[in-house]
Amino acid sequence: MPIDPNYRTNRKVVSEQNGIKIYEPYNPPKQLGIWGTIVGVDFDLCIADGSCINACPVNVFQWLDTPGHPASEKKAFPINEQACIFCMACVNVCPVAAIDVKPP
Repeated sequence: MPIDPNYRTNRKVVSEQNGIKIYEPYNPPKQLGIWGTIVGVDFDLCIADGSCINACPVNVFQWLDTPGHPASEKKAFPINEQACIFCMACVNVCPVAAIDVKPP
């Protein structure tokens, strides 16, 4: 099941890290929710294959350690989501459809 494309309106912001919003459900380490507003990554779907990090021409992502998460113990954190140029490369290469991109 892919990322919820309506998470920005259907889910509550429950936390924030480095200025990046985190949307529910958030109950670490097992549930990490969706991180980011312009570039959203469903941390519960992300398997950390790195395809989005390699595909992004403007370095939106960096690795974030998430020890204890069942899908993977690191995630592609959209730390530089403001730099996104909306090329959709990350969305197109994500093998589990964990990324959603929408202009602000």
